[in-house]
Amino acid sequence: MDEAAERVIDLSPPPVPALVADSAPKPPIIRRIGGAIASALDYLFGLIAIVAALAFLSAIPLLNCLSLGYLLECSGRIARTGRIRDGFVGIRKASVLGSLAIGTWIFLLPVRFVSGMWKDAELIAPGDSTAGGWRIALIVVTVLALWHISWAWIRGGRFRHFMWPAPRRFTRWLREKGNYAHMRDGVLDYASALRLPYYFWLGLRGFAGAVAWLIVPVGILILASQLPKAAAILLSLLGAALLTFVVLYLPFLQAHFARTNRFAAMFELRTVRKLFRRAPIAFWTALFITLLFAIPLYLLKIELPPREVAWLPALLFVLFIFPARLLTGWAMARAVKREDPRNRLFQWLARLAALPIVAAYVLIVYLTQYLSWHGSLSLLEHHAFLVPAPLMGL
Repeated sequence: MDEAAERVIDLSPPPVPALVADSAPKPPIIRRIGGAIASALDYLFGLIAIVAALAFLSAIPLLNCLSLGYLLECSGRIARTGRIRDGFVGIRKASVLGSLAIGTWIFLLPVRFVSGMWKDAELIAPGDSTAGGWRIALIVVTVLALWHISWAWIRGGRFRHFMWPAPRRFTRWLREKGNYAHMRDGVLDYASALRLPYYFWLGLRGFAGAVAWLIVPVGILILASQLPKAAAILLSLLGAALLTFVVLYLPFLQAHFARTNRFAAMFELRTVRKLFRRAPIAFWTALFITLLFAIPLYLLKIELPPREVAWLPALLFVLFIFPARLLTGWAMARAVKREDPRNRLFQWLARLAALPIVAAYVLIVYLTQYLSWHGSLSLLEHHAFLVPAPLMGL
């Protein structure tokens, strides 16, 4: 995300710049420490908001391409720069969205409480003066809550804006001209900085490329489950062998695609093999973590979760796959920076160590069709590569 994506939205009129002396003294150390703590907490809250947003989007068909696109962008940025911190895209902007959501939810609680009291009073004594009083109270509380929430959103949506309504500033704001144009421009700039079309298109192409690699081995495994025993064994072995080959390279093909933003990069197997020779240990580590973190998600497919915890698979998906994407980008960055291959001993050690890991992963994926609620169709769910929809039932 570009620099505009990292700015905090502020719909209030821009302040008049003040003349500051070149030799202005530094703020007291206590204020600097407080500012650093506040900045760290804001960053942490933004990270939590990012995880929550990705989990929410991952459970919605079509919109989950946004979630996949964001994860690919994080991996691609690290692959281009080599810095892990560059993979945490849009954290400050997510902090604003999170504070808007939480602040709005908190200040709607009084409305819900008064509404509940009014409904209870109507049930006990319809048309009574008590019920009428609660109805008037509901109107007053609703109007005040909506004014407070709207004014907090206009000022920037931070928690401090929700905590204090700043009535004097509101009075001045009403008298100022150009407020609507400033609000409109701020909202449009903020929406543009989110780059949602970019993430959707990146995720859609990343999904299509992964499907192109997986469709043949997964199709063979699904077909084998419908055939007699002898033919099923032969086809299952063929499908498992092809899936093993695909799993070895697909995480890095997606990272290579995200780094270059070229769909053809999803099929540049020779380039990925060349990059592997430059950083075999890093590639092995990223592959191991990616497959290891994907395995626990298959356990959630044994039985459909209750409606009350339907959000849990999506949240666990993000918590497991996000670090794996960051690590894959890091491995790609190490390979890109090096010009010469590593010692052949390290290359062969990484290859030999990767085979049992991939074989174990493929075996687990194959066995899940006998445990999953969706049967052989569960083979279509590859959490580490496809759109982040942990369960087809979601």
